[in-house]
Amino acid sequence: MVPSQEEPAAARTTGDAPPPDPEPSGDTSLSGPGPSDGSEAATEKVEVELGRPADAEPREPPEGGWGWLVMLAAMWCNGSVFGIQNACGVLFVSMLKTFDSDDVDKMVFKTAWVGSLSMGMIFFCCPIVSVFTDIFGCRKTAVVGAAVGFIGLMSSSFVSSIEPLYLTYGVIFACGCSFAYQPSLVILGHYFKKRLGLVNGIVTAGSSVFTILLPLLLRFLIDRVGFFSTLRVLCIFMFVLFLAGFTYRPLVSSAKDKESEGSRFFFFSRRKFSPPKKFFNFAIFKVTAYTVWAVGIPVALFGYFVPYVHLMKYVEDTFPDEKNKEVVLMCIGITSGVGRLLFGRIADYVPGVKKVYLQVLSFFFIGLMSMMIPWCSVFGALIAVCLIMGLFDGCFISIMAPIAFELVGAQDVSQAIGFLLGFMSTPMTVGPPIAGLLRDKLGSYKVAFYLAGIPPLIGGAILCFIPWIHSKKQREINKTTTGEKMEKMLENQNSFLSSSPGIFKKESDSII
Repeated sequence: MVPSQEEPAAARTTGDAPPPDPEPSGDTSLSGPGPSDGSEAATEKVEVELGRPADAEPREPPEGGWGWLVMLAAMWCNGSVFGIQNACGVLFVSMLKTFDSDDVDKMVFKTAWVGSLSMGMIFFCCPIVSVFTDIFGCRKTAVVGAAVGFIGLMSSSFVSSIEPLYLTYGVIFACGCSFAYQPSLVILGHYFKKRLGLVNGIVTAGSSVFTILLPLLLRFLIDRVGFFSTLRVLCIFMFVLFLAGFTYRPLVSSAKDKESEGSRFFFFSRRKFSPPKKFFNFAIFKVTAYTVWAVGIPVALFGYFVPYVHLMKYVEDTFPDEKNKEVVLMCIGITSGVGRLLFGRIADYVPGVKKVYLQVLSFFFIGLMSMMIPWCSVFGALIAVCLIMGLFDGCFISIMAPIAFELVGAQDVSQAIGFLLGFMSTPMTVGPPIAGLLRDKLGSYKVAFYLAGIPPLIGGAILCFIPWIHSKKQREINKTTTGEKMEKMLENQNSFLSSSPGIFKKESDSII
Protein backbone atom coordinates (compact mmCIF):
# COMPACT_ATOMS: atom_id res chain seq x y z
CA MET A 1 0.00 0.00 0.00
CA VAL A 2 2.64 2.70 -0.20
CA PRO A 3 4.91 5.54 -0.90
CA SER A 4 5.12 8.80 -2.72
CA GLN A 5 8.63 8.43 -4.12
CA GLU A 6 8.64 4.71 -4.81
CA GLU A 7 5.25 3.10 -5.13
CA PRO A 8 4.83 -0.42 -3.73
CA ALA A 9 4.34 -3.39 -5.94
CA ALA A 10 0.68 -3.61 -5.06
CA ALA A 11 -0.05 0.02 -5.83
CA ARG A 12 1.52 0.46 -9.23
CA THR A 13 -0.28 0.70 -12.48
CA THR A 14 0.15 -1.86 -15.19
CA GLY A 15 0.94 0.52 -18.00
CA ASP A 16 4.61 -0.39 -18.40
CA ALA A 17 4.37 -4.15 -18.37
CA PRO A 18 0.94 -5.80 -18.44
CA PRO A 19 0.70 -8.89 -16.22
CA PRO A 20 0.15 -12.29 -17.80
CA ASP A 21 -3.36 -13.72 -17.97
CA PRO A 22 -4.10 -15.29 -14.58
CA GLU A 23 -5.90 -18.49 -13.79
CA PRO A 24 -9.45 -17.94 -12.55
CA SER A 25 -9.70 -18.78 -8.90
CA GLY A 26 -13.06 -18.11 -7.36
CA ASP A 27 -13.51 -14.61 -6.12
CA THR A 28 -9.82 -13.78 -6.11
CA SER A 29 -7.31 -13.53 -8.87
CA LEU A 30 -3.83 -12.27 -8.17
CA SER A 31 -1.18 -11.48 -10.71
CA GLY A 32 2.17 -9.82 -10.45
CA PRO A 33 5.72 -10.31 -9.41
CA GLY A 34 6.53 -13.05 -6.98
CA PRO A 35 8.91 -15.92 -6.53
CA SER A 36 7.16 -17.86 -9.27
CA ASP A 37 7.93 -15.20 -11.89
CA GLY A 38 11.69 -15.78 -12.16
CA SER A 39 14.15 -13.03 -12.93
CA GLU A 40 11.50 -10.69 -14.35
CA ALA A 41 9.87 -10.30 -10.94
CA ALA A 42 11.75 -7.10 -10.26
CA THR A 43 10.28 -5.28 -13.22
CA GLU A 44 6.78 -6.68 -13.70
CA LYS A 45 3.80 -4.71 -12.47
CA VAL A 46 1.15 -6.29 -10.29
CA GLU A 47 -2.54 -5.94 -9.77
CA VAL A 48 -5.05 -7.47 -7.41
CA GLU A 49 -8.41 -8.34 -8.91
CA LEU A 50 -11.53 -10.20 -7.96
CA GLY A 51 -13.72 -12.57 -9.94
CA ARG A 52 -11.97 -11.93 -13.29
CA PRO A 53 -12.14 -14.57 -16.01
CA ALA A 54 -9.03 -15.36 -18.01
CA ASP A 55 -10.16 -13.47 -21.10
CA ALA A 56 -11.34 -10.33 -19.30
CA GLU A 57 -9.54 -7.03 -19.37
CA PRO A 58 -7.84 -5.99 -16.12
CA ARG A 59 -10.03 -3.75 -14.03
CA GLU A 60 -8.75 -0.94 -11.88
CA PRO A 61 -9.92 -0.95 -8.24
CA PRO A 62 -12.87 1.47 -7.98
CA GLU A 63 -11.27 3.41 -5.07
CA GLY A 64 -14.63 3.88 -3.40
CA GLY A 65 -18.29 3.24 -4.11
CA TRP A 66 -19.27 -0.17 -2.78
CA GLY A 67 -15.70 -0.41 -1.47
CA TRP A 68 -16.52 1.93 1.41
CA LEU A 69 -19.17 -0.51 2.64
CA VAL A 70 -16.63 -3.33 2.27
CA MET A 71 -14.21 -1.26 4.35
CA LEU A 72 -16.81 -0.85 7.12
CA ALA A 73 -17.55 -4.58 7.06
CA ALA A 74 -13.86 -5.39 7.30
CA MET A 75 -13.54 -2.88 10.14
CA TRP A 76 -16.36 -4.63 12.02
CA CYS A 77 -14.61 -7.95 11.42
CA ASN A 78 -11.31 -6.73 12.87
CA GLY A 79 -13.12 -5.11 15.77
CA SER A 80 -15.35 -8.02 16.75
CA VAL A 81 -12.64 -10.66 16.34
CA PHE A 82 -9.68 -8.93 17.98
CA GLY A 83 -11.70 -6.71 20.28
CA ILE A 84 -12.97 -9.84 22.03
CA GLN A 85 -9.48 -11.37 22.02
CA ASN A 86 -7.80 -8.24 23.36
CA ALA A 87 -10.40 -7.92 26.11
CA CYS A 88 -9.79 -11.50 27.23
CA GLY A 89 -8.14 -10.13 30.38
CA VAL A 90 -11.62 -9.24 31.70
CA LEU A 91 -12.96 -12.67 30.73
CA PHE A 92 -9.86 -14.25 32.29
CA VAL A 93 -10.61 -12.78 35.72
CA SER A 94 -14.28 -13.74 35.39
CA MET A 95 -13.38 -17.33 34.47
CA LEU A 96 -11.14 -17.61 37.53
CA LYS A 97 -14.11 -16.64 39.73
CA THR A 98 -16.71 -18.68 37.81
CA PHE A 99 -14.71 -21.92 37.70
CA ASP A 100 -13.20 -21.56 41.16
CA SER A 101 -11.20 -24.64 42.11
CA ASP A 102 -9.51 -26.01 45.22
CA ASP A 103 -6.29 -26.30 43.24
CA VAL A 104 -5.73 -22.55 43.09
CA ASP A 105 -2.03 -22.86 42.25
CA LYS A 106 -2.77 -24.44 38.86
CA MET A 107 -5.96 -22.52 38.07
CA VAL A 108 -4.21 -19.48 36.56
CA PHE A 109 -2.17 -21.76 34.30
CA LYS A 110 -5.23 -23.75 33.17
CA THR A 111 -7.38 -20.67 32.60
CA ALA A 112 -4.68 -18.87 30.62
CA TRP A 113 -4.84 -21.64 28.03
CA VAL A 114 -8.39 -20.63 27.03
CA GLY A 115 -7.50 -17.16 25.76
CA SER A 116 -4.07 -18.05 24.40
CA LEU A 117 -5.38 -21.13 22.56
CA SER A 118 -8.11 -19.00 21.01
CA MET A 119 -5.68 -16.36 19.76
CA GLY A 120 -3.24 -19.00 18.56
CA MET A 121 -5.87 -20.93 16.61
CA ILE A 122 -6.94 -17.77 14.78
CA PHE A 123 -3.46 -17.45 13.32
CA PHE A 124 -2.81 -21.20 13.01
CA CYS A 125 -5.76 -21.61 10.61
CA CYS A 126 -4.75 -18.69 8.39
CA PRO A 127 -2.66 -20.75 5.87
CA ILE A 128 -5.63 -23.08 5.41
CA VAL A 129 -8.04 -20.16 5.16
CA SER A 130 -5.93 -18.59 2.42
CA VAL A 131 -6.43 -21.73 0.30
CA PHE A 132 -10.18 -21.67 0.91
CA THR A 133 -10.22 -18.00 -0.03
CA ASP A 134 -8.42 -18.77 -3.30
CA ILE A 135 -10.91 -21.55 -4.13
CA PHE A 136 -14.27 -20.25 -2.88
CA GLY A 137 -13.64 -16.52 -2.66
CA CYS A 138 -13.76 -13.97 0.13
CA ARG A 139 -17.52 -13.81 0.59
CA LYS A 140 -18.31 -17.50 1.10
CA THR A 141 -15.26 -18.07 3.29
CA ALA A 142 -16.09 -15.11 5.56
CA VAL A 143 -19.78 -15.96 5.92
CA VAL A 144 -19.17 -19.62 6.80
CA GLY A 145 -16.42 -18.58 9.24
CA ALA A 146 -18.71 -16.16 11.07
CA ALA A 147 -21.37 -18.87 11.36
CA VAL A 148 -18.88 -21.32 12.87
CA GLY A 149 -17.66 -18.64 15.28
CA PHE A 150 -21.25 -17.96 16.36
CA ILE A 151 -21.78 -21.67 17.11
CA GLY A 152 -18.53 -21.92 19.08
CA LEU A 153 -19.25 -18.85 21.19
CA MET A 154 -22.83 -19.88 21.88
CA SER A 155 -21.80 -23.40 22.92
CA SER A 156 -19.20 -21.89 25.27
CA SER A 157 -22.01 -20.35 27.31
CA PHE A 158 -23.35 -23.79 28.31
CA VAL A 159 -20.22 -25.44 29.75
CA SER A 160 -19.88 -26.42 33.40
CA SER A 161 -16.08 -26.53 33.76
CA ILE A 162 -12.99 -24.89 32.29
CA GLU A 163 -11.85 -27.86 30.15
CA PRO A 164 -14.69 -27.80 27.54
CA LEU A 165 -13.82 -24.16 26.81
CA TYR A 166 -10.59 -25.39 25.23
CA LEU A 167 -12.73 -26.91 22.47
CA THR A 168 -15.70 -24.54 22.22
CA TYR A 169 -13.94 -21.21 22.77
CA GLY A 170 -10.32 -22.07 22.05
CA VAL A 171 -10.86 -24.13 18.87
CA ILE A 172 -14.35 -23.80 17.32
CA PHE A 173 -14.89 -20.09 18.03
CA ALA A 174 -11.29 -19.26 17.09
CA CYS A 175 -11.39 -21.24 13.82
CA GLY A 176 -14.58 -19.45 12.82
CA CYS A 177 -12.95 -16.09 13.59
CA SER A 178 -9.94 -17.05 11.48
CA PHE A 179 -12.11 -17.93 8.46
CA ALA A 180 -13.92 -14.60 8.85
CA TYR A 181 -10.77 -12.54 9.43
CA GLN A 182 -8.45 -13.64 6.60
CA PRO A 183 -10.81 -12.60 3.74
CA SER A 184 -11.09 -9.12 5.28
CA LEU A 185 -7.36 -8.68 4.63
CA VAL A 186 -7.55 -9.83 1.01
CA ILE A 187 -10.74 -8.02 -0.06
CA LEU A 188 -9.39 -4.51 0.54
CA GLY A 189 -6.83 -4.84 -2.25
CA HIS A 190 -9.63 -5.56 -4.71
CA TYR A 191 -11.46 -2.29 -4.06
CA PHE A 192 -8.58 0.06 -3.23
CA LYS A 193 -5.09 0.71 -4.55
CA LYS A 194 -4.17 4.39 -4.23
CA ARG A 195 -5.95 4.67 -0.87
CA LEU A 196 -4.96 1.23 0.40
CA GLY A 197 -2.69 2.65 3.11
CA LEU A 198 -5.41 4.85 4.58
CA VAL A 199 -8.10 2.19 4.26
CA ASN A 200 -5.93 -0.47 5.88
CA GLY A 201 -5.25 1.86 8.79
CA ILE A 202 -8.97 2.55 9.25
CA VAL A 203 -9.85 -1.15 9.13
CA THR A 204 -7.18 -2.24 11.59
CA ALA A 205 -8.24 0.62 13.88
CA GLY A 206 -11.54 -1.23 14.25
CA SER A 207 -10.03 -3.60 16.78
CA SER A 208 -8.73 -0.62 18.73
CA VAL A 209 -12.19 0.94 18.95
CA PHE A 210 -13.62 -2.34 20.22
CA THR A 211 -10.69 -2.81 22.61
CA ILE A 212 -11.55 0.56 24.14
CA LEU A 213 -15.26 -0.14 24.56
CA LEU A 214 -15.50 -3.88 25.19
CA PRO A 215 -13.75 -3.97 28.60
CA LEU A 216 -16.34 -1.56 29.98
CA LEU A 217 -19.20 -3.48 28.34
CA LEU A 218 -17.89 -6.84 29.53
CA ARG A 219 -17.41 -5.61 33.11
CA PHE A 220 -20.93 -4.16 33.11
CA LEU A 221 -22.46 -7.38 31.76
CA ILE A 222 -20.45 -9.73 33.99
CA ASP A 223 -21.41 -7.81 37.13
CA ARG A 224 -25.11 -7.91 36.23
CA VAL A 225 -25.84 -11.08 34.25
CA GLY A 226 -22.78 -13.26 34.82
CA PHE A 227 -20.11 -14.85 32.64
CA PHE A 228 -22.29 -17.20 30.59
CA SER A 229 -24.93 -14.62 29.67
CA THR A 230 -22.14 -12.25 28.67
CA LEU A 231 -20.91 -14.79 26.11
CA ARG A 232 -24.44 -14.99 24.69
CA VAL A 233 -24.52 -11.22 24.29
CA LEU A 234 -21.20 -11.41 22.42
CA CYS A 235 -22.87 -13.78 19.96
CA ILE A 236 -24.67 -10.70 18.61
CA PHE A 237 -21.30 -9.41 17.39
CA MET A 238 -20.72 -12.66 15.51
CA PHE A 239 -24.18 -12.52 13.93
CA VAL A 240 -23.51 -9.00 12.62
CA LEU A 241 -20.18 -10.30 11.31
CA PHE A 242 -22.10 -13.06 9.51
CA LEU A 243 -24.19 -10.42 7.73
CA ALA A 244 -21.14 -8.23 7.02
CA GLY A 245 -19.48 -11.07 5.11
CA PHE A 246 -22.10 -10.82 2.37
CA THR A 247 -20.71 -7.43 1.35
CA TYR A 248 -17.49 -9.04 0.03
CA ARG A 249 -18.91 -9.39 -3.46
CA PRO A 250 -16.75 -9.94 -6.55
CA LEU A 251 -16.00 -7.07 -8.88
CA VAL A 252 -17.84 -7.26 -12.21
CA SER A 253 -15.26 -7.09 -15.01
CA SER A 254 -16.79 -8.74 -18.07
CA ALA A 255 -20.03 -8.94 -20.02
CA LYS A 256 -20.66 -12.49 -18.82
CA ASP A 257 -20.34 -11.40 -15.21
CA LYS A 258 -22.67 -8.46 -15.79
CA GLU A 259 -25.38 -10.85 -17.00
CA SER A 260 -25.34 -12.55 -13.62
CA GLU A 261 -24.96 -9.31 -11.66
CA GLY A 262 -28.59 -9.41 -10.62
CA SER A 263 -28.05 -12.56 -8.61
CA ARG A 264 -24.80 -11.50 -6.99
CA PHE A 265 -26.33 -11.20 -3.52
CA PHE A 266 -27.23 -14.86 -3.41
CA PHE A 267 -24.74 -16.81 -1.33
CA PHE A 268 -24.86 -19.96 -3.45
CA SER A 269 -24.23 -19.07 -7.09
CA ARG A 270 -23.95 -21.36 -10.10
CA ARG A 271 -20.55 -20.08 -11.09
CA LYS A 272 -17.95 -22.82 -11.22
CA PHE A 273 -14.79 -22.36 -9.22
CA SER A 274 -11.42 -23.41 -10.59
CA PRO A 275 -9.06 -24.42 -7.79
CA PRO A 276 -5.57 -22.99 -7.84
CA LYS A 277 -2.80 -25.08 -9.36
CA LYS A 278 -0.97 -25.17 -6.02
CA PHE A 279 -2.85 -25.30 -2.73
CA PHE A 280 0.24 -24.27 -0.76
CA ASN A 281 2.74 -22.14 -2.64
CA PHE A 282 5.97 -22.98 -0.84
CA ALA A 283 7.91 -21.16 -3.58
CA ILE A 284 7.54 -17.95 -1.60
CA PHE A 285 10.15 -19.25 0.84
CA LYS A 286 12.71 -18.98 -1.97
CA VAL A 287 12.49 -15.24 -1.32
CA THR A 288 15.15 -14.97 1.37
CA ALA A 289 13.90 -11.65 2.73
CA TYR A 290 10.42 -13.10 3.25
CA THR A 291 11.85 -16.17 5.00
CA VAL A 292 13.78 -13.97 7.43
CA TRP A 293 10.63 -11.93 8.03
CA ALA A 294 8.60 -15.11 8.64
CA VAL A 295 11.17 -16.16 11.26
CA GLY A 296 11.72 -12.81 12.98
CA ILE A 297 8.04 -11.98 13.55
CA PRO A 298 7.16 -15.23 15.39
CA VAL A 299 10.31 -14.96 17.51
CA ALA A 300 9.25 -11.46 18.60
CA LEU A 301 5.73 -12.60 19.50
CA PHE A 302 6.58 -15.08 22.28
CA GLY A 303 5.95 -12.31 24.78
CA TYR A 304 3.58 -10.14 22.74
CA PHE A 305 0.23 -11.50 24.00
CA VAL A 306 1.26 -11.86 27.67
CA PRO A 307 0.13 -8.35 28.74
CA TYR A 308 -3.27 -8.75 27.07
CA VAL A 309 -4.00 -11.93 29.04
CA HIS A 310 -2.39 -11.23 32.42
CA LEU A 311 -2.43 -7.44 32.79
CA MET A 312 -5.87 -7.35 34.45
CA LYS A 313 -4.88 -10.02 36.96
CA TYR A 314 -1.61 -8.18 37.62
CA VAL A 315 -3.54 -4.94 38.30
CA GLU A 316 -5.85 -6.76 40.74
CA ASP A 317 -2.86 -8.18 42.61
CA THR A 318 -0.80 -4.95 42.65
CA PHE A 319 -3.47 -2.22 42.85
CA PRO A 320 -6.44 -3.86 44.62
CA ASP A 321 -7.93 -0.51 45.68
CA GLU A 322 -8.26 0.84 42.13
CA LYS A 323 -11.88 0.91 40.94
CA ASN A 324 -11.50 1.35 37.18
CA LYS A 325 -8.98 -1.38 36.48
CA GLU A 326 -10.20 -1.83 32.89
CA VAL A 327 -8.72 1.54 31.97
CA VAL A 328 -5.31 -0.08 31.30
CA LEU A 329 -6.79 -2.13 28.42
CA MET A 330 -8.66 0.94 27.22
CA CYS A 331 -5.40 2.90 27.08
CA ILE A 332 -3.78 0.20 24.95
CA GLY A 333 -6.79 0.24 22.64
CA ILE A 334 -6.88 4.04 22.28
CA THR A 335 -3.22 4.52 21.39
CA SER A 336 -3.20 1.36 19.27
CA GLY A 337 -5.89 2.91 17.09
CA VAL A 338 -3.92 6.15 16.87
CA GLY A 339 -0.78 4.18 16.01
CA ARG A 340 -2.49 2.26 13.21
CA LEU A 341 -3.75 5.41 11.55
CA LEU A 342 -0.53 7.37 12.15
CA PHE A 343 2.02 4.75 11.15
CA GLY A 344 -0.21 3.43 8.37
CA ARG A 345 0.00 6.90 6.82
CA ILE A 346 3.73 7.24 7.56
CA ALA A 347 4.34 3.92 5.81
CA ASP A 348 2.93 5.44 2.61
CA TYR A 349 6.03 7.66 2.50
CA VAL A 350 8.62 5.01 3.41
CA PRO A 351 9.98 3.43 0.21
CA GLY A 352 10.08 -0.31 -0.40
CA VAL A 353 11.05 -2.81 2.27
CA LYS A 354 12.48 -0.05 4.47
CA LYS A 355 9.06 -0.15 6.11
CA VAL A 356 10.49 -3.07 8.10
CA TYR A 357 12.41 -0.53 10.18
CA LEU A 358 9.06 0.68 11.53
CA GLN A 359 8.38 -2.82 12.81
CA VAL A 360 11.87 -2.95 14.35
CA LEU A 361 11.09 0.28 16.19
CA SER A 362 7.74 -1.06 17.36
CA PHE A 363 9.21 -4.30 18.73
CA PHE A 364 11.89 -2.38 20.60
CA PHE A 365 9.32 -0.29 22.46
CA ILE A 366 6.91 -3.21 23.02
CA GLY A 367 9.69 -5.25 24.62
CA LEU A 368 10.92 -2.32 26.67
CA MET A 369 7.43 -1.46 27.95
CA SER A 370 6.77 -5.09 28.92
CA MET A 371 9.87 -4.99 31.10
CA MET A 372 8.75 -1.66 32.59
CA ILE A 373 5.39 -3.00 33.86
CA PRO A 374 6.77 -4.51 37.12
CA TRP A 375 8.60 -1.24 37.84
CA CYS A 376 5.34 0.76 37.97
CA SER A 377 4.68 1.38 41.66
CA VAL A 378 1.80 3.77 41.00
CA PHE A 379 -1.24 3.23 38.78
CA GLY A 380 -0.56 6.37 36.73
CA ALA A 381 2.86 5.08 35.67
CA LEU A 382 1.26 1.82 34.49
CA ILE A 383 -1.20 3.79 32.39
CA ALA A 384 1.68 5.69 30.76
CA VAL A 385 3.42 2.40 29.93
CA CYS A 386 0.21 1.01 28.41
CA LEU A 387 -0.25 4.14 26.28
CA ILE A 388 3.23 3.78 24.78
CA MET A 389 2.83 0.02 24.30
CA GLY A 390 -0.48 0.51 22.49
CA LEU A 391 0.96 3.13 20.15
CA PHE A 392 3.70 0.83 18.87
CA ASP A 393 1.39 -2.16 18.85
CA GLY A 394 -0.64 -0.26 16.28
CA CYS A 395 2.52 0.42 14.30
CA PHE A 396 3.42 -3.28 14.14
CA ILE A 397 -0.03 -4.40 13.00
CA SER A 398 -0.82 -1.69 10.44
CA ILE A 399 2.23 -2.27 8.22
CA MET A 400 2.21 -6.07 8.03
CA ALA A 401 0.25 -6.20 4.76
CA PRO A 402 2.31 -3.48 2.99
CA ILE A 403 5.56 -5.27 3.88
CA ALA A 404 4.18 -8.56 2.54
CA PHE A 405 3.27 -6.85 -0.75
CA GLU A 406 6.78 -5.45 -1.02
CA LEU A 407 8.53 -8.76 -0.33
CA VAL A 408 6.56 -11.21 -2.54
CA GLY A 409 4.24 -9.12 -4.73
CA ALA A 410 0.47 -9.29 -5.04
CA GLN A 411 0.38 -12.68 -6.76
CA ASP A 412 1.62 -14.50 -3.66
CA VAL A 413 0.59 -12.08 -0.92
CA SER A 414 -2.49 -14.04 0.22
CA GLN A 415 -0.55 -17.17 1.09
CA ALA A 416 2.45 -15.15 2.29
CA ILE A 417 0.26 -13.50 4.92
CA GLY A 418 -1.42 -16.83 5.63
CA PHE A 419 1.88 -18.61 6.28
CA LEU A 420 3.12 -15.77 8.49
CA LEU A 421 -0.03 -15.73 10.60
CA GLY A 422 0.21 -19.50 10.89
CA PHE A 423 3.76 -19.24 12.22
CA MET A 424 2.60 -16.59 14.68
CA SER A 425 0.14 -19.02 16.26
CA THR A 426 2.71 -21.04 18.22
CA PRO A 427 4.38 -18.20 20.17
CA MET A 428 1.09 -16.46 20.83
CA THR A 429 -0.39 -19.69 22.18
CA VAL A 430 2.59 -20.72 24.31
CA GLY A 431 3.56 -17.33 25.80
CA PRO A 432 0.60 -16.59 28.14
CA PRO A 433 0.42 -20.08 29.74
CA ILE A 434 4.16 -19.94 30.49
CA ALA A 435 3.62 -16.55 32.13
CA GLY A 436 0.72 -18.03 34.12
CA LEU A 437 2.89 -20.96 35.20
CA LEU A 438 5.60 -18.57 36.40
CA ARG A 439 2.96 -16.63 38.34
CA ASP A 440 1.71 -19.84 39.98
CA LYS A 441 5.21 -20.99 40.93
CA LEU A 442 6.74 -17.66 42.00
CA GLY A 443 3.63 -15.93 43.32
CA SER A 444 4.35 -12.80 41.26
CA TYR A 445 4.20 -11.59 37.65
CA LYS A 446 7.55 -9.74 37.79
CA VAL A 447 9.71 -12.45 36.19
CA ALA A 448 6.96 -13.21 33.65
CA PHE A 449 6.88 -9.62 32.37
CA TYR A 450 10.67 -9.34 32.37
CA LEU A 451 10.96 -12.45 30.20
CA ALA A 452 8.08 -11.31 27.98
CA GLY A 453 10.12 -8.25 26.94
CA ILE A 454 13.12 -10.22 25.65
CA PRO A 455 11.63 -11.93 22.52
CA PRO A 456 10.49 -8.63 20.88
CA LEU A 457 14.04 -7.28 21.16
CA ILE A 458 15.51 -10.43 19.57
CA GLY A 459 12.87 -10.49 16.82
CA GLY A 460 13.47 -6.82 16.02
CA ALA A 461 17.21 -7.46 15.69
CA ILE A 462 16.50 -10.25 13.16
CA LEU A 463 14.27 -7.96 11.07
CA CYS A 464 17.09 -5.43 10.69
CA PHE A 465 18.73 -7.71 8.10
CA ILE A 466 15.74 -7.76 5.72
CA PRO A 467 16.38 -4.50 3.77
CA TRP A 468 20.03 -5.48 3.18
CA ILE A 469 19.07 -9.00 2.02
CA HIS A 470 16.33 -7.66 -0.25
CA SER A 471 18.51 -5.00 -1.88
CA LYS A 472 21.30 -7.53 -2.45
CA LYS A 473 18.87 -9.92 -4.14
CA GLN A 474 17.47 -7.13 -6.31
CA ARG A 475 20.97 -6.20 -7.48
CA GLU A 476 21.62 -9.82 -8.44
CA ILE A 477 18.35 -9.99 -10.38
CA ASN A 478 19.14 -6.73 -12.19
CA LYS A 479 22.60 -8.03 -13.17
CA THR A 480 21.08 -11.29 -14.43
CA THR A 481 18.43 -9.46 -16.42
CA THR A 482 21.00 -7.09 -17.95
CA GLY A 483 23.28 -10.02 -18.83
CA GLU A 484 20.44 -11.89 -20.54
CA LYS A 485 19.55 -8.81 -22.61
CA MET A 486 23.17 -8.39 -23.70
CA GLU A 487 23.40 -12.05 -24.69
CA LYS A 488 20.26 -11.75 -26.79
CA MET A 489 21.62 -8.63 -28.53
CA LEU A 490 24.90 -10.40 -29.32
CA GLU A 491 23.06 -13.45 -30.63
CA ASN A 492 20.92 -11.28 -32.90
CA GLN A 493 24.01 -9.44 -34.14
CA ASN A 494 25.88 -12.67 -34.82
CA SER A 495 22.92 -14.18 -36.66
CA PHE A 496 22.68 -11.07 -38.81
CA LEU A 497 26.40 -11.15 -39.64
CA SER A 498 26.29 -14.86 -40.44
CA SER A 499 23.47 -14.32 -42.94
CA SER A 500 25.04 -11.23 -44.57
CA PRO A 501 27.48 -13.14 -46.97
CA GLY A 502 24.53 -14.88 -48.55
CA ILE A 503 22.76 -11.58 -48.99
CA PHE A 504 25.78 -9.97 -50.66
CA LYS A 505 26.17 -12.98 -52.98
CA LYS A 506 22.55 -12.75 -54.10
CA GLU A 507 22.93 -9.05 -54.77
CA SER A 508 26.10 -9.61 -56.87
CA ASP A 509 24.39 -12.37 -58.86
CA SER A 510 21.47 -10.08 -59.64
CA ILE A 511 23.85 -7.38 -60.85
CA ILE A 512 25.61 -9.81 -63.18
